Amino acid sequence: MCNACVMRSVAQGLGRRGVVAAAAASVLGLSVRPGAAQVVRAAPVGRVVDLTHTLRPDFPTFDGSAAFEQERILTLARDGYNLNRFTYGEHVGTHFDAPIHFTEDGATVDRIPVENLVLPLVVLDVRAKAEADADLAVTPEDIAAHEGRHGRIPAGSCVAMNAGWDARVGGPGFRNPVGSGLRFPGFRPDVAPLLIERGVAAVAVDTLSMDRGSEVGFGFHKAWLGSGRWGLECVAGLSGLPATGATLVAGAPKIAGGTGGHGRVMALV
Repeated sequence: MCNACVMRSVAQGLGRRGVVAAAAASVLGLSVRPGAAQVVRAAPVGRVVDLTHTLRPDFPTFDGSAAFEQERILTLARDGYNLNRFTYGEHVGTHFDAPIHFTEDGATVDRIPVENLVLPLVVLDVRAKAEADADLAVTPEDIAAHEGRHGRIPAGSCVAMNAGWDARVGGPGFRNPVGSGLRFPGFRPDVAPLLIERGVAAVAVDTLSMDRGSEVGFGFHKAWLGSGRWGLECVAGLSGLPATGATLVAGAPKIAGGTGGHGRVMALV
């Protein structure tokens, strides 16, 4: 039976909590009995793809500063266990942008609904264009071309730009400074209204910013986060995923008042 049919059937006998549970089960391949209090059985996942870069002090950052400082404050030999202290800005490594990052009163990262962190993943492959033009901006025409090949982008999904930029993370080509600015791909601001109209819930990029490096006004950030949606930056591993069919599991940090933060992100295929 199709997922939509199952959901309609289950929804007739469940309240809101039950519908949410059934939706999560459908996404993750779980078996649920109508009216049951718990998941019965989990279907095996073909593979899990890590979309998270390992965060190190020398990981590239937008402003060129160190990603974080690490201090060992307790040791096994002296104190009985090991403990580090980290000092870092929220937006380093593979990280989340919450709506509050570019708005006055948007949701903080801890207030992103957890049911919005497990969602269908659409991978927009622009690697060939990015190889030819480091200043590439994803346009509405790129979205139309993707939909022409793979069908309409579904509501509630995450659209991820795969520029192949994660392969550059070990060298200067990731930030790619040119003159007084940076050169790396991102979404053009006029893509935001199109994705919002589609009902897309989140976007992701494998670069340092949802805007391309040369975009001084952060136009996409303002339009996207201003609509109450969230984003991911510096993701890895998109080239190992299909254009459609994967499920994103986004482990956002639950920090009160946070404008974003480093997290663990993976895809289920």
